[in-house]
Amino acid sequence: MSALKNAPTLQRRRFLIVSGFATATGSLPAWARASSTLGYNPFTLGVASGDAQIDNILIWTRLTAPPESLGMEDAPQLSPMKVHWEVAHDEQFRQIIASGSSTATAEWGHSVRVQVDGLAPDRWYFYRFMHGDATSTTGRARTAPQVGADVRQLRLAVASCQRWEHGFYTAWRQVAQDAPDMVLFLGDYIYEYAQPEKTEGLARPQPLRTARTLQDYRDRYALHKSDAHLQAAHAVCNWSVIWDDHEVENDYVAQYGRGDSAHFLERRMAAWQAFYENMPLRPTAMLRNQQGLALYRTLNWGRLARLHMLDGRQYRDLQACRTPGQASTGTVDIASCTALQDPARSFLGWEQERWLGQQLQADARSAAAAPRWTSLVQTTLFSPRTLKNGKQSTDSWDGYPQARQRLVSQISQTRPRNTVVLGGDIHQNYVCAIAQQSAQAPGRDNPVVASEFCGTSISSRSGTTQAKVDAIVAHNPQVLYARSEERGYSLFHITPQAISCELRAVTNPLQADSSIYTLARFVVQDGRPGTEKVA
Repeated sequence: MSALKNAPTLQRRRFLIVSGFATATGSLPAWARASSTLGYNPFTLGVASGDAQIDNILIWTRLTAPPESLGMEDAPQLSPMKVHWEVAHDEQFRQIIASGSSTATAEWGHSVRVQVDGLAPDRWYFYRFMHGDATSTTGRARTAPQVGADVRQLRLAVASCQRWEHGFYTAWRQVAQDAPDMVLFLGDYIYEYAQPEKTEGLARPQPLRTARTLQDYRDRYALHKSDAHLQAAHAVCNWSVIWDDHEVENDYVAQYGRGDSAHFLERRMAAWQAFYENMPLRPTAMLRNQQGLALYRTLNWGRLARLHMLDGRQYRDLQACRTPGQASTGTVDIASCTALQDPARSFLGWEQERWLGQQLQADARSAAAAPRWTSLVQTTLFSPRTLKNGKQSTDSWDGYPQARQRLVSQISQTRPRNTVVLGGDIHQNYVCAIAQQSAQAPGRDNPVVASEFCGTSISSRSGTTQAKVDAIVAHNPQVLYARSEERGYSLFHITPQAISCELRAVTNPLQADSSIYTLARFVVQDGRPGTEKVA
């Protein structure tokens, strides 16, 4: 009886998953499309490349069973699969400069990552994978400029938060057309939730259950990665990624989740492994810490920029006034939660704090060798948002005000030439001025020491209204600009003279073919902390 009852549901899930994969190559550029004479193409999740290094590239793919089996309890088990790879100077692969083979195994979800060494700095390469008669999409990756090179520009697309059912990934179509040098993804690549019971206003159904096991998380990544626009954005350039909470569970920190600790730690390890399997991370991310992933690191782009990628989840202290094993309340009453001001609490963890302090000191070395731009790439809004009702958010830097001030003091004391903070998570666009005393209004006696751009989501809803955001802006002079209603990404153009930022927005995230427009433009001038709106 139960089998008959569940049959329509299983058939629906099969249909939905196959439908998603059926469009997986439709929007890719011609040079990136796969070809295969097999019954199915195992490269349905596309390709990707990771952090840009001077003399090598990291390329990734993941092979899957036939698309209709994904998310099914009876999915076939794949055997080890030998995968051939090629790297070339040209997209037609007439000038192949490196090739080899790797074995995709079930232990790592049949993912493949290859570090291709011996490459020239500061140039583009093309790559692809093959198994039998099947060929993957073609990807582009580039190497970083030499340390100390006089680089004139860096183009970055910055994005976060892409809940499947909340909106189409139309923004990624534009990112692929922008063809930046690099994409920075700041967390919430997947959402662990099952689809809401109320489906009104959803862009597209999501057939999977709440992710708890390794296979659940693998299936969740497979669903998200079936999107053609997301695949195209991965194929067009290198991605550097960090995580937030939904890659595991909403509002988790370190070893603290909901429910008993033993079951949560098992779930967390499954989620972490799936993240590693599905992201273009270098093997060193796993090797540095076998019990987790080492995601904080520094990326160099000649003398132009240093990007400090930060991990705001793995090492963080528990949210203030939260009971271990229970869900976070999101906000607390400031007057009744003294833990908020405890200086012993850390957002990044003490080891990462010390490491970042060392990086900032290095960024502020002699003018001849220092990078022009220092960027702190982290998950969420950094600047304070003081509320009139006496409440305080606990799952952002607002919940760790002493840790935030320690970091601002490090910036003030070390004095990198230019410091810009990037964030995501809140599904809203915020542009802020970071003052020397972060909890006080910027002014003559409290100078601005850094600029902040916190971007909106690819598709996830904001959960607030513009009227409420406007009230926050009126009460927080450090907030220069704030919008809640738009979905999209940020495009940065970095030169020795300035950083310009375009906030790109999707006209209607519920329409797959929606147009994209520029919401606003900002600029930060070299040697002048603070942000100017130019359009």
